[in-house]
Amino acid sequence: MGGGDVLVLALANEAATGRFAARLARLARRGDVIALKGELGSGKTTFARAFIRARLGDSLEVPSPTFTLVEIYGAGDSAPAIWHFDLFRLNGADEARELGFEDALAGDISLIEWPERLGPLLPAERLELTFAAGPTPDSRSLTVQPSVSWRDRIEELSGG
Repeated sequence: MGGGDVLVLALANEAATGRFAARLARLARRGDVIALKGELGSGKTTFARAFIRARLGDSLEVPSPTFTLVEIYGAGDSAPAIWHFDLFRLNGADEARELGFEDALAGDISLIEWPERLGPLLPAERLELTFAAGPTPDSRSLTVQPSVSWRDRIEELSGG
């Protein structure tokens, strides 16, 4: 992945993760791929829910796609749809094609949990977020790695 500067953020709790997701949701554009990495329970789904609600409304029910593998939100209006993939149970990159992965890349926004399961299908042009445990049970460390298309937006991510 080519890219700009790596940014490491401390997220004090779930609310801080939600605030960061909302800021990022305002910056996301049609065609963006956001890869969510980290161990089970590290905050990937919490981030995805907050991102989707920030774009589409706080009252929206956002189930984890753990069993369905993909959920699509906001399709049908003029704004890009949001494809939320959870690829934990994926056996290989070919299965991602069956989920419509390439359709998602054609002009919507993709949030991808367990992106490493895509292998060579994972686009180089992406924002990679890696969640890890922080110093307290509720806190998280977030490493933000932008590709070229995110360089102009990375300063906004680290700002207020």
